[in-house]
Amino acid sequence: MALLAEDLLLLLLDDRRGSTVVDSTSVDYALAGSLLLELALAGRIDVAGEGSSVKKGRLYALDRDPVDDPLLDKVLSRIAVEQRKPESWVPKLAKGLRSDLLRRVEDAGAVRRQDDKVLGVFPRHRFPQADGSGEAAVVEELRRALEGQEPTQRAAALLALLSAVDAVHKVVPGVDKKQARKRAKAISEDVWAASAVASAVRAVSAAVAGAVTASTTAAVISST
Repeated sequence: MALLAEDLLLLLLDDRRGSTVVDSTSVDYALAGSLLLELALAGRIDVAGEGSSVKKGRLYALDRDPVDDPLLDKVLSRIAVEQRKPESWVPKLAKGLRSDLLRRVEDAGAVRRQDDKVLGVFPRHRFPQADGSGEAAVVEELRRALEGQEPTQRAAALLALLSAVDAVHKVVPGVDKKQARKRAKAISEDVWAASAVASAVRAVSAAVAGAVTASTTAAVISST
């Protein structure tokens, strides 16, 4: 099964143009958040609460056993020795992550790399769709969830991350933007309400949204 991060990356790439459907920073932070959610869903990490030996609000390792994926295992090993809040981990994990994931989905045959130059000078790399069967299945699962079907935890996690970067309507064609936002938010809250990983999902989703907002604000300030 593909990683959440791989599914998320394919969703956030325009199938024809091969560029991202939201800004690069939002993509990178959402991908970083997806690694944390994957580890939370696997029961490997959680957010410290009251009475924990770890400082409240910080991610820590529940189980240090490898999950048999080099990317996830690397993140898990870092969290095992360095407890930080999700909002600190998200920008740290985002560095270089998209390139690693692009290589993985390209090797899997889901995208093909196209290199060219903007204005004949600036190098540009794009990754249009090569085999859309896997992505199509994910999109259909998200669509069913948005239309009222009980979502899987993976679908709910993807919707939480897509909501954090306001991209639900951009990756599920034909949905009403306002209704999709509302339904995705409800799913993000309801599915995890009684889950053991509820605190981690909420914290990571909030961290992604906060990091995106902060970067956008900084960009606006620097341009004025």
